[in-house]
Amino acid sequence: MAVTGATGFLGPGLVQGLLERGHQVHVLARNVEHALARLPAGVTGAPFTAGSSLPPEALADAEAVVHLAGEPVAQRWTHEGKHRIHDSRVLGTRALVAAMRGAGTVRRFVSASAIGYYGGTRGADPLTEESPPGDDFLARVCVDWEAEAMQARESSIPTAVVRMGVVLHPEGGALHKMLPPFRVGAGGPVGSGEQFVSWVHREDARDLLLFLLAHPQVEGMVNATAPTPVTNAFFAHTLGHVLGRPSLVRMPAFMLKAALGEMAKVVLEGQRVLPQRAHEAGFVFRYPELEGALRDLLA
Repeated sequence: MAVTGATGFLGPGLVQGLLERGHQVHVLARNVEHALARLPAGVTGAPFTAGSSLPPEALADAEAVVHLAGEPVAQRWTHEGKHRIHDSRVLGTRALVAAMRGAGTVRRFVSASAIGYYGGTRGADPLTEESPPGDDFLARVCVDWEAEAMQARESSIPTAVVRMGVVLHPEGGALHKMLPPFRVGAGGPVGSGEQFVSWVHREDARDLLLFLLAHPQVEGMVNATAPTPVTNAFFAHTLGHVLGRPSLVRMPAFMLKAALGEMAKVVLEGQRVLPQRAHEAGFVFRYPELEGALRDLLA
């Protein structure tokens, strides 16, 4: 089993889950020594840098590949930053698919994408895997990214592309950034508060990846979002309630734009995304409701 992005937000939990299920895990990373030091004993590795070719032997005869690597989106979107975000995903996926073709051993490919595919101006419209893409920067990145991943099917490799929602865990991501102000009673909605947050507990996101590896008949796009997306205002109220703190300090949109620039659109617009394909495939979310998820994460 080969994994890229093994030291990222989702990677260590996925690697541990694979090991617990008896798989041998081989990671592809820019700095192999650093990656292996952060992962359990017994994991092997090979170097892989987006934009560079990957020799087929680097996959170590893997029968399945999970591709999570990519430049972080949560940064100010400078001209250079946008290029890194785009190329790390598109060129990295292209090189990985070429290596899988050359290896000839891969029988399953699961590649990450993001609900940014749907764009940020969809309001309260429910979005499923059948919904068309948006037309902003992240949507265009996701369209190109997914197109490269689906090239694996040309080599008869069953492929699933997982559109990740807002993954929740206090160790990182959106929840990690929200906790400090909320814990001192200075948290609240952002902007109008009416924009939807399509969230997912990190364990459910990991378990969906493991589910897809075990069910190669499930191909194409799969949304990794809990079945109950909520508004930003509802999210803020629920987080405050779980922490026992008020959640009335609204952050105006202009303040977020000043801090994050164009990237603020991700927070201010949002999408209402539903996990239709996961539900149809028989995947069961352990944390379908926000309050239960937050209570588990913040216990």
